[in-house]
Amino acid sequence: MKRPLLKIGELANLANVSQDTLRFYEKHGLMRPSARSEAGYRLYSAQDLQRIRFILSAKEVGFTLKEIEELLALEVTRDEKSCQDVKSLVDEKLATVTQRIHELQRIKKSLQSLSDACCGGDEPATHCTILEALSDHDAGSSLVGGKHHDLIK
Repeated sequence: MKRPLLKIGELANLANVSQDTLRFYEKHGLMRPSARSEAGYRLYSAQDLQRIRFILSAKEVGFTLKEIEELLALEVTRDEKSCQDVKSLVDEKLATVTQRIHELQRIKKSLQSLSDACCGGDEPATHCTILEALSDHDAGSSLVGGKHHDLIK
């Protein structure tokens, strides 16, 4: 027995997203309705529900829309691709996330040093060590290990 097609609101409810989210993914080429009703309403199949769930899962683990588009292309052509093709995309993302984590750890260390160097009292910020460190900072140099390494370690 063939399943009936879903209107956008029904698909949105089943996928636990808004109708605007579905339209957004459609606008960016990640989804398109399986059909249109005579009145022009978007109609979706069970396969479209699986696709939106795939998109949401990929988004949840940090893939961008462009990366999700690549994953969807692999999903559609999985008979022609190898697991290595898919793994390569995941490994690239993992390397990017690892690099970003290191950058965020450096930023955290700098912010912690700035915070630790400031008394945080009620006096005017005229000689605030945080503002001075940021004002004296040379463009292009790092607060970590740079000119202000005595303040920012």
